[in-house]
Amino acid sequence: MSVVSQPSKPWIVVVGGFLGAGKTTLLLAAARELKQRGLRSALILNDQSDALVDTQSASIQQIPHGEVTGGCFCCRFSDLIHVLDHLRAFAPDVIFAEPVGSCTDISATTLHPLHEYSTQYRLAPFTVLVDPHRADELLSSKADPDMHFLFTKQIQEADLLCFTKSDIAVTPPDLSSMSNASIRQLSAKTGQGVSAWLDEVLSGTLAAGSHILDIDYRQYAQAEAALAWLNLQVEIRPAHPISPAALLGPLFDHLDTAFTAANIRIVHMKAILTAPSGYIKAATCANGEDPAVEGNLDASPASQHSLLLNLRAVGSANHVREIVEQALVRNLRDATLQNQQLTSFHPAAPKPERRIRKIPSENPSPVAATHSESPA
Repeated sequence: MSVVSQPSKPWIVVVGGFLGAGKTTLLLAAARELKQRGLRSALILNDQSDALVDTQSASIQQIPHGEVTGGCFCCRFSDLIHVLDHLRAFAPDVIFAEPVGSCTDISATTLHPLHEYSTQYRLAPFTVLVDPHRADELLSSKADPDMHFLFTKQIQEADLLCFTKSDIAVTPPDLSSMSNASIRQLSAKTGQGVSAWLDEVLSGTLAAGSHILDIDYRQYAQAEAALAWLNLQVEIRPAHPISPAALLGPLFDHLDTAFTAANIRIVHMKAILTAPSGYIKAATCANGEDPAVEGNLDASPASQHSLLLNLRAVGSANHVREIVEQALVRNLRDATLQNQQLTSFHPAAPKPERRIRKIPSENPSPVAATHSESPA
């Protein structure tokens, strides 16, 4: 199936999911698939802070992109509209939008307000990605209650659920008690299911925002605040040329070991190191887990490197910052660090710009407009 190009009215495809579910990986793979079809795409990244690994990944793949930072789409809806309008200059057929991995209530605060822009955009159903291995952990009796809350709420509001990493032999859990959404399986790594997913979400046959959450915002704020958020950007000038892999690998391992020793649980840690000779990216979703690595593993030694590190962990933001600062000193003692920018904090309570309380009865179709209420 091919998607009919209509650059003047691009599709908005919002893809959510818990931290580390594979959102960016899927969207970059989907952008490559659309390019093979002769279609243009753009990408909107979203984060509580700036200096994003995912933005750098989009730049490397030369995909037009924008950022909404300082809060999730729900709290920065005006910023989202501004970035959407800016990206139209690239005449995309599809604009992918990836909300913060710890956020939920996207249907009520983002999708339904977007319905009001139906003369400018076409809105695809809300896809929520699920890492089957992570799902077993977050649904177990030993799961952190705050992370369990965020994960289950994300599942409940999905129009379409997609289990990711289907190339790994893991049996997906039964989510039927939490959601009646259609369930698919895909692997962005191998490409399995990516084309079929695109065909489905761009078919115009599925509604967007079919489920409005019943959610306690006090509990939601508490759950988000349980996470320490750290973003680091720094220029590294080693005393002697070193390859990106040889520089990032030991640093990444050191951080893993240090967080484990401090009883700080890594929820998602990813870093990208770029040099004139190439780049390397590493990511992990748990302490002691072998990181997923991509990029130019054989890139030659270089005398200048740019590091971006994004970390989400359960623990004190101040303690997380101390560990990262100590790791930089111990692993890069022979290097000069320049233009260092480091932020570490706990997310503020979410305060959506717009929120509907229920699905309007006059919104029977996937593209009909609705009117949003002010948040309670």
